[in-house]
Amino acid sequence: MIVAAGLTPAWQQILVFDALRLGEVNRARQAVWCASGKVLNVGVALAHLGAAARTVTLLGGPPRAAIKREFAEHGAELYAAETKTATRVCTTVLDRATRQTTELVENAAPAGVEELAAFKAIYRQAAADADIVVLTGSLTAGAPSDTFADLLADTPKACRAILDVRGPELVAALVRRPLLVKPNREELGATVGRTIATDEDCIAAARELCRRGAEWTLVTHGGGATLLVGESQEFRMVPPRVDAVNPIASGDCLAAGVASAYASGRPMVEAVRYGMAAAANNVEALLPARLNRTRIDQLAVEVRIEALGDL
Repeated sequence: MIVAAGLTPAWQQILVFDALRLGEVNRARQAVWCASGKVLNVGVALAHLGAAARTVTLLGGPPRAAIKREFAEHGAELYAAETKTATRVCTTVLDRATRQTTELVENAAPAGVEELAAFKAIYRQAAADADIVVLTGSLTAGAPSDTFADLLADTPKACRAILDVRGPELVAALVRRPLLVKPNREELGATVGRTIATDEDCIAAARELCRRGAEWTLVTHGGGATLLVGESQEFRMVPPRVDAVNPIASGDCLAAGVASAYASGRPMVEAVRYGMAAAANNVEALLPARLNRTRIDQLAVEVRIEALGDL
């Protein structure tokens, strides 16, 4: 059982334009809505990967019913504490002329003490028999920086954790010795407090997170090479080339793919290969995290892996 948990889901609007002109009236040639935000993306991706999974989050207002309905349609288990404020609405703007993607992000409303307590209670219930937990996304305003560390303290000892978080929240959770932490380069720099300019900078910072508690550190770089650093090995992994439609949620699909593959018994390097293939497949589709397992298997063969030697 895999449990995805996070505090900042979203109800997502995706608008597609032939050519976006700032300061003018623009009419979209296509508009769609879907459940999104990092935690929901991971949950939807896991459902499409065929993994036994549960998603734990906070939901409120009109989007709550729509998101619950969509998860039911995906056959995905959703555990949601109800909030007094409405779940945020975010918008993705796709400009086909420039092939640029623009995100208009509404910040999640602060969660009250009672709402956070309800979320943690639901998490304990959902994670009681979990093999892997994926903790992902930002904290709501006012949530303590050790929130994810507290969740891991309430997780069974045999359960492994994948963390797609950053900064103080990530630092606080390292003491719980997660299986994998997954920052991008900017997030890694924010976590260690310095600029990450080169691969050498990246590897040194990733090693630091491993020394502080992470078994593996996976550092992403958009569509570029990913670096996987462990206690005794490091790898550079290059994703396959695909025709991009919508890159949003690719990192979330990477996390879901790693969790699914590792839960099935694959070693970490192969689990990351599968996760990178899932991320590439996500880029090919308009809706986030709606993955195709046959296509992922094809793309996984194209992920190039270079062992960089012992640490």
